[in-house]
Amino acid sequence: MNHFIFPRFSTRKSLLTKLLFVVIIIGISSFAYARGTNNEEYSTEQLQEVVNEAYAKFKNLKEGKNADYIPALAEIDPELFGIAIVTKNNDVYTAGDSDYQFAIESVAKPFTLALVMEQYHGPSAVLEQIGVEPTGLPFNSKLAIEILKKRSVNPLVNAGAIAAVSMLKADSIDTRWKMVLDYYSAFAGEKLELMENVYQSEYESSWSNRAISNLLYNYGRLYSDPEEALIVYTKECSVGVSTKQLAMMGATLANNGINPKTKKSLINANHIPELLAMMTMAGFYDESGLWAITSGLPSKTGVGGGIVSVVPGKMGIAAFSPPVNEAGNSVRAQKAIEYISRKLGLGVFGPNP
Repeated sequence: MNHFIFPRFSTRKSLLTKLLFVVIIIGISSFAYARGTNNEEYSTEQLQEVVNEAYAKFKNLKEGKNADYIPALAEIDPELFGIAIVTKNNDVYTAGDSDYQFAIESVAKPFTLALVMEQYHGPSAVLEQIGVEPTGLPFNSKLAIEILKKRSVNPLVNAGAIAAVSMLKADSIDTRWKMVLDYYSAFAGEKLELMENVYQSEYESSWSNRAISNLLYNYGRLYSDPEEALIVYTKECSVGVSTKQLAMMGATLANNGINPKTKKSLINANHIPELLAMMTMAGFYDESGLWAITSGLPSKTGVGGGIVSVVPGKMGIAAFSPPVNEAGNSVRAQKAIEYISRKLGLGVFGPNP
């Protein structure tokens, strides 16, 4: 881990959060080094078997429901279920509906964050202009903007993610959107496209996010026109991606920022531990702490039913199924990834029993 600059902390609570952040980064960095230099590899048979087992074990699970507050998501077949692993060597293992295209939703947030970190040469600008603290409130909270000093607080909740979009160095809305879509496509190793029906559905019902954009702009914590930031943010959430493509995006982060398929370097490897630390603390909505305990993997989830997890130095794991729990996390997808993590002993803090 190099070049990380912490903000000033004035309270005991903030100091404890800072110490937690240090522990997480050290854990991820140490794990990445150990895994990346270990010659032991999982066999083809072992990886395909665990993917098949996870699919068979949870495919008939009926818990949760589609995120129907976004009309387009309510219409998706709730029986869809896909799992994929992509290794740093570009070996791909799948089960179920792994090629089905779904809306990436909030799983997009760490990849926009990665682009911001690339443009600003690290996380310092993110710390100054957004923040990295977990809010302790729902991901779409407007109350958090009013009661927290930094307002936007975290790039993996809606307010911080909209602020991250506004930080991108672009001279027009078209340029801003194109750079986001091209960057996501580079991570996926394939051209991704906007799901127009999802975008229209979300944009037409985006009153809550519009309020967030306007509040941030009012407090000087948005760095472009608020409607421009809202439009591009809504579009990034509406990008279509398959479980297999999402696993490739995760594998790129696992492979020191180099896409295993195209060999293109997309983010400075020195900043990946910091990005993964943010994913660990805030990537799973209000269940981030529980997820860290049960899976031990830096991850990002979305209400579209997708989840991506990163095993530093090894692989990306993704799963998709539309029914989500009250926290907004896919029930089947999270159980599948947790099963794979436990079965293979992948947790960054040590194998879970």
